[in-house]
Amino acid sequence: MFQSYHSRLLIAIVLGVFLDSCEQPKDRNYHYRNTLLDWAQLQYYKESNTTLETPAPPENRIVFMGNSITEGWSQTRPEFFAQKPYINRGIGGQTTPQMLIRFRQDVVDLQPKVVFILAGTNDIAGNTGPTSLKEIADNLKSMCEIAKANGIKAVLCSVLPAEDYPWEPGKDPKHKIPALNSLLKEYAATNGVYYLDYFTALNNGRNGIDAFNSYDGVHLTAAGYQVLEPLVESVIEELLGQP
Repeated sequence: MFQSYHSRLLIAIVLGVFLDSCEQPKDRNYHYRNTLLDWAQLQYYKESNTTLETPAPPENRIVFMGNSITEGWSQTRPEFFAQKPYINRGIGGQTTPQMLIRFRQDVVDLQPKVVFILAGTNDIAGNTGPTSLKEIADNLKSMCEIAKANGIKAVLCSVLPAEDYPWEPGKDPKHKIPALNSLLKEYAATNGVYYLDYFTALNNGRNGIDAFNSYDGVHLTAAGYQVLEPLVESVIEELLGQP
């Protein structure tokens, strides 16, 4: 009887936690929203994708795929995206396996000419569990290969510097990020993929980002995004032959 009672109590607690998690209000800044029912968050941009018109000449659509650093770009620097065929498909907190699942829906089906892929730092932080640098690189390689197979030029962006993660300290990103970037740079050089070096542009000399360019050592301020924007425009001009 004692064991049966406690078994029922445990089930009730687990069920209560599950129902509570399902009833959380939708919050675009909550990193782990809807992960029980929609792990890759395919619903996040589903409506926006449906209402997005098919690109017509002379539009050269550009998609930005990534995590909160990408998502925050259009929120912090909306003027960079204004009046341009730039589509932001960043989701805060996401890791590369989540992005790989939604890559067709949120990139390929939008028919862009170019995709900028910026991801990997949340994997190192362990947002969806432990993973190796090779596994992170493999997911990013797969995104590039899916893009290439669909006639989309892939730009593989280096992971931004970070000395530590405020939400998950002790993961040693200051050493792991440069190692991951080396894998990405090598892959890009041997597979016809454009490698865009954000890391060097933002590195403060300690494999981190100075406070002027980042408010927490990971996410960028407006000044930080302004460091990246001319790099992006230069790549677009090079790949498409126009500013």
